[in-house]
Amino acid sequence: MPFTLHDLTDLAGCRGVVALQEAVWGRDSEVVPASLLSVSIKRGGILIGASAEQRLVGFVWSLPAWRDGLRTHWSHMLGVLPEARGHGIAEQLKRAQRDRALAQDVDLIEWTFDPLQAPNAHLNMSRLGVTATTYMNDAYGGMTGPLHKGTPTDRLIAEWWIRRPHVERRLAPRATHGLVARSHELASAPFALSSTRVGEWDEPAAPRNDLDASRVLVSVPARFTEMQQVEGELALAWRLAARAALGGYLARGYQVVDFLFNREQANGVYLLSRSSQ
Repeated sequence: MPFTLHDLTDLAGCRGVVALQEAVWGRDSEVVPASLLSVSIKRGGILIGASAEQRLVGFVWSLPAWRDGLRTHWSHMLGVLPEARGHGIAEQLKRAQRDRALAQDVDLIEWTFDPLQAPNAHLNMSRLGVTATTYMNDAYGGMTGPLHKGTPTDRLIAEWWIRRPHVERRLAPRATHGLVARSHELASAPFALSSTRVGEWDEPAAPRNDLDASRVLVSVPARFTEMQQVEGELALAWRLAARAALGGYLARGYQVVDFLFNREQANGVYLLSRSSQ
């Protein structure tokens, strides 16, 4: 699908983003109004649209922010219509957002994402090079919509240090995305949370919080959004297991540094490390 990216700078463009939010997340979701979008871009906010056949099919929006005295951006929303997914639109929107942030002399862009959504983890960690040091329990409370139904809204905070060499390597044209067994230590990293495929679903093992390795692995399931709709108890079991594993090890000083996406099974594995990569 051919598409173009463009900055959205007027009220009409902001209203288009409101309609797109409703199409992606539903009319009952917490839609950001056009008035707020319009004010934000007048004061340093970044709002970029993706259009195909003269129709808005995706957008990304971030706000200027501060963290520990450092000027940053908080990327609050990224949305792509279901029929437009699979064409690299989300990644190109994030790359364009990085370009705009660099022009503002920003070093860090942050956002939250559901750690059990394997495709999102692949985009964020494997392709963009984000890391994560913070796990938030039930960050947004109860929310409606297929992405949130039936489980607490636990989130990782993505930290995208947009000038650092590891990010530039991930964004390079010939970059290899995903985990590579660079050493015996990585290849033999133990699982803090493993899984087993039972029928059509991945089931979590009991989390292990007693590991002391420099690197540990945490599994996440395939099709978590669908799982929440049809296998609610299993989805909740995954949420609590991931909370124990990811939240537990991040609290001990580990950070999430990479993600291996299994395209055939649509599930994946996080790599956590005590040291930065």
